Amino acid sequence: MDLIIFGPPGAGKGTQAQLIQERYQLKKLSTGDMLRGEVSSGTPLGMKLEEIIASGQLVSDDIIIEIIANCISEPECQKGFILDGFPRTVVQAKALDEMLGHMGRKIQYVLVLEVDEEILIDRITSRAAEAGATRDDDNAETLKQRLTVYHEQTEPVLPYFENKGVLRKIDGMRPINEVTAEIEVILKN
Repeated sequence: MDLIIFGPPGAGKGTQAQLIQERYQLKKLSTGDMLRGEVSSGTPLGMKLEEIIASGQLVSDDIIIEIIANCISEPECQKGFILDGFPRTVVQAKALDEMLGHMGRKIQYVLVLEVDEEILIDRITSRAAEAGATRDDDNAETLKQRLTVYHEQTEPVLPYFENKGVLRKIDGMRPINEVTAEIEVILKN
């Protein structure tokens, strides 16, 4: 089963992806983790990535797709994967579909965690006040900026998947166990 999980920062994507990974033995693939892993590998691609990142440039879609293809080809992705943080554009979504098609695979579901952003901002601000800011988005201004980026850059990908009939919207404001239960109902169908 090959999945994508979407939602704004702080919506609980990481939590749900981890639970799905454990329950269904799927491999969670985070683009940030994949890029760091490739850089630390010391391969020619890793050295090229290190130069790109050090110069402050964005990693091209072709390179990201190549890294994802390499990861998906690994044995731990044989049962399936959960993409978190990719695709971020329609061009990337189409490239992903094409790459998966060449592998005889396709995305079964795109899970979208929908949240009330004002409540989300209050939650993050409260979490930061109680525990001390431990994450980059543990302050209202940073979170608002990340939400703007999500709406401008990532959210436009959703209609692409909706037109393919694989998009499933989930109320991410409910308790974690209820969100997980709804995801499980979707995945069992």
